[in-house]
Amino acid sequence: MRALLDAAGLDGASDAVRLAVLVLASRTPAENGVVKIHTSELGRWIGMSASYTASEVVSGLRGSGVVSVETEKGEYREDIGLECKVLPLWAAQDVVGHPLNLAKKEYATLQRLMEAVMAPGWKHKDGRVTPAGLIGTRTGRGAATDRLALLLLVLEARETGRVRQCGGTVDTKRGRAAATVARLLGCTASAGERVLERLEARELVLRVRLKTGSGMPNRSRLMVPAVAAAHGRTVADDVQEDCEEDLGPVFSDPDVTAGPSEVLEVAAEPQVSGPSVTDEADVAEPDVAAALHTDHPHLVTPVVDLSVSGGFSGEGRGGEGRRPGRACVREDQAADGESAVAGSGSLVAGVAPLRGEKPTKSPVDEQEQAGGVAAGAGARLTVVGGGKTRQQGRSELPADLDLRVALTPVSWLWTKLNRWQQDRVVEAAKAELAQLRQVLEWAGQAPSALAARLTSRLEETGGEALIARPYGWITRRGLVRRPSCSDVRCDDGARLDTGADCDNCANILHSRRAWRVRIAAEVDQELPGLETDARYREIEARMRRHAEAEAADFVARQAEARERAAQCAAARAEAEAQALVERERAAAEAAARQAVACADCGRERSAGLCEACDHRRQTKVLIGEAGLLAATWSADPADPVAVAAVVAEVRTAIEDAIAASWAQFQQITDPAALAAAGPDAVEDAAAHNAFLTAESAAAEYRHEALVMLGRSTEAQAEASKAYTTELAKPWFQAMPDSDDAQRAAAEAAAKAQTRTGEHLLAVRLEQLRTLARPEPVRPAPWSRRLPELAARPLDGEGLEVIA
Repeated sequence: MRALLDAAGLDGASDAVRLAVLVLASRTPAENGVVKIHTSELGRWIGMSASYTASEVVSGLRGSGVVSVETEKGEYREDIGLECKVLPLWAAQDVVGHPLNLAKKEYATLQRLMEAVMAPGWKHKDGRVTPAGLIGTRTGRGAATDRLALLLLVLEARETGRVRQCGGTVDTKRGRAAATVARLLGCTASAGERVLERLEARELVLRVRLKTGSGMPNRSRLMVPAVAAAHGRTVADDVQEDCEEDLGPVFSDPDVTAGPSEVLEVAAEPQVSGPSVTDEADVAEPDVAAALHTDHPHLVTPVVDLSVSGGFSGEGRGGEGRRPGRACVREDQAADGESAVAGSGSLVAGVAPLRGEKPTKSPVDEQEQAGGVAAGAGARLTVVGGGKTRQQGRSELPADLDLRVALTPVSWLWTKLNRWQQDRVVEAAKAELAQLRQVLEWAGQAPSALAARLTSRLEETGGEALIARPYGWITRRGLVRRPSCSDVRCDDGARLDTGADCDNCANILHSRRAWRVRIAAEVDQELPGLETDARYREIEARMRRHAEAEAADFVARQAEARERAAQCAAARAEAEAQALVERERAAAEAAARQAVACADCGRERSAGLCEACDHRRQTKVLIGEAGLLAATWSADPADPVAVAAVVAEVRTAIEDAIAASWAQFQQITDPAALAAAGPDAVEDAAAHNAFLTAESAAAEYRHEALVMLGRSTEAQAEASKAYTTELAKPWFQAMPDSDDAQRAAAEAAAKAQTRTGEHLLAVRLEQLRTLARPEPVRPAPWSRRLPELAARPLDGEGLEVIA
């Protein structure tokens, strides 16, 4: 990537042009080095429109001298088809040691990387859908810059997702992370900070402020979560490895006494996933410190039993387990009295001192009474109502990027679920995402559509703080689709694929309004002079009756549909049963037929006719057909003697050819191997050889008959007529001697001659078959047969019987 971006022609080029060079390089075939791509497709890869790509990017590629571009013009002379060649890649072929001398597998790896980062996504003809990359849905102004920045950050990231930041002195108003992005892109620190903020807004990168035991501001890290997830790790793994715990005195650090007090409890989960905000004036990265923090919990600082007395309000509790009386006397008490610590940064906690609840025992005191249980790794057991224990849920959203995007609006409610509930929520979210992918025109929009649905549901509820049962709310209200009509794309009266109002819902509403107007007109006509309230009640009563009738009709239609479905299922089952019986009968008949001996030679189990006898019969038919084909042009169809002579001559020629072919077969075949194949192998081979020879001879005689009949007077006349007719067509009358006219006329004549020859062959074959077919003997009528029978004398036995 660096070797391409550092090309001399790209100095001062826009980010869209630089990114287009990388895209073309990733799509370069290893065989010929020439990329064929549409302008609109290149625009989708860099996140820009087709018009901008054609007018700005393609011209920039030409002007850079890095890419040679051959274009195919569209209807309005715009560039629609591009045939590009990345010249540095082309020049580096077969240059040993050159960074751009890529092998085929390296091209494949580069293409897979580009698809994972910024693929626009495709819908294949067979129904498969290739999802968009990490930033594939980012389009419009600045999209190329953001895509290029994310690509370079992914390349710079380690397996843990951490990006090595630039060294030296940086602008303290921007921060080292922004300076790193700026140096990667070659832009100013302010521009790098804006790019970084846009990537953070999409949760593609994180600026993590490491935590210290004293609470003092520490260095920050630039992380790419997708890289860590690809290596089976999370951002929290790398952050927690380098967290620093304060192992100093048990007194609170005087430097941070002005910050919010913290109550440490082993089983408590943080309610706020935001950063630690500092008001220090000389911090190197003030904006990072105020806006960026890991979403994952840090290591828990061990609770140490304090034995000192005296000091200020940050000192440990005494024997009563409470602070000295002052304004913040209850700031360290539990939120719900049993399992959660009151968070200082959340306004949506279930119970908090600022909402008027009475404090209960401090969690720290409970730990002291329980013997100071240390924090354990992994899942922890939390005491819930009724004395039951449950496994505390994960504080992080699922690692799957689609699920993370979809469930971000309810991330605080996610922390309130146990692990079993979180697994059920993940299953429900996956099922809903699958349904959305089938409905939406672009499957990559499913996570954002589900996130928008959850956000809308939260706005209806009034916020997360008003949700008493998070699991039930998420699974039964937040995730479920609420169609207002029968359209599968309808959700709360809006289209899922376009976001516009549902047309079907509008039709239903229009129909209901029309019914109300109609019923109101009927009331005014039937009951004139009603007061306003009475008229309103009558209209509403009739509307209710109409709605009840529609509901009853709907129920009846549903019952009828179920009945039809049951009938169809019964008919289908009956048809399958009948088909099974027919298959069994056919199998039995086939088995019985297979057991029948051959009718010609008597060979057992030959299904009535063995293979050798079948070949002999077909050979006999082919020889007779070949004789008739030869007689169609070489003999008069009305002369039986001439036809018989031709047929006999053809039969003799084919039999001689069969004998010669069999002799050749015996010369090239080992008799011992043929005898070892079975007692009937010789007869089968001879019959098959005769059949092949006769088949080939019949095809040759047919071709010869077509050629000879095509030279007949009738065929020549038809060809001449077709030739003249073709030249007489209007478009050839002006220049009948031109090459096109003569060529077309010759083709028409050849087709007419061929068709005439085929027609003559069919007619003459039918005549010959009729001549060769014996005429059926019709019995004499009874008027002629009875006198003859009456004149016959009866023998003596017959006379005796009559007497």
